[in-house]
Amino acid sequence: MPVRDMSFESALKELETIVARLEQGEVDLEDSIALYERGQALKSHCEAKLKSAESRLEKIVQGAGGPAVGERLDVA
Repeated sequence: MPVRDMSFESALKELETIVARLEQGEVDLEDSIALYERGQALKSHCEAKLKSAESRLEKIVQGAGGPAVGERLDVA
């Protein structure tokens, strides 16, 4: 499945699987490179999804009276 079509949860699960395979060290060089490239794409996708969710939450909070002046909205 193309990374851009994946949900955050699916992308994160696949990324965890890739990391586990690479950590085991039982993958040949070419497969390791392909896995690493896929992992980088998944990581970027997850980061973009999180940033989008954070922006949406900030808009919701600000729309509901928002944080006090100078207060930072921390979304973990």
